[in-house]
Amino acid sequence: MTKKNTKDNHSEENRGNMKNSKSVMMNKKNQKRLGGGGLSLAAFANAKSRNNNYNPALIKKQREFYKNSKCVNKYKKSLKQQSELQNSPSVAMRILEEEETKSSGNMDKKSKKKNKQSVEKLCLNKRQEEEKARLEKEASFQTKKEARERTEAQRKELRSKMYKKTKFGQPVMKYRIEHLLESIQGSNK
Repeated sequence: MTKKNTKDNHSEENRGNMKNSKSVMMNKKNQKRLGGGGLSLAAFANAKSRNNNYNPALIKKQREFYKNSKCVNKYKKSLKQQSELQNSPSVAMRILEEEETKSSGNMDKKSKKKNKQSVEKLCLNKRQEEEKARLEKEASFQTKKEARERTEAQRKELRSKMYKKTKFGQPVMKYRIEHLLESIQGSNK
């Protein structure tokens, strides 16, 4: 009897162990399939509280803020450049005055005025040269623009002639032949 009992006990234990091992294996397979263990309660709460959603209003606000900061930076830069341009002649005059005082102790007021005037003339000449260069550049740009417009108008006219059709839908050959004749005459010259 003991042998039967022990066999029965072993078989029951084996069945229980097999059931447990099967359930453990299934749980492991499920976890692998689902991407590992689940989230803890704290991790789940943190994940839910973070707002990773698409929010167009927030994006618009950030874009507007970025544009405004860009404009402010440009404005500050331009103010700085203007102040440098306005102060540059006076800085040049100060430097000249310092050099003059170092080189010669006593100078007449007339010579100082002449030096100031010469610095002012230099600045004026420089500005005039810059203005001339700008005007020349504008003139060349204008001539190029006019030439481009003329060629564009010619192309438009030629295209409209080439696409003309008769009332039956056939192309008008008059303009096509004229175009061929012009191109042949142009190649002969």
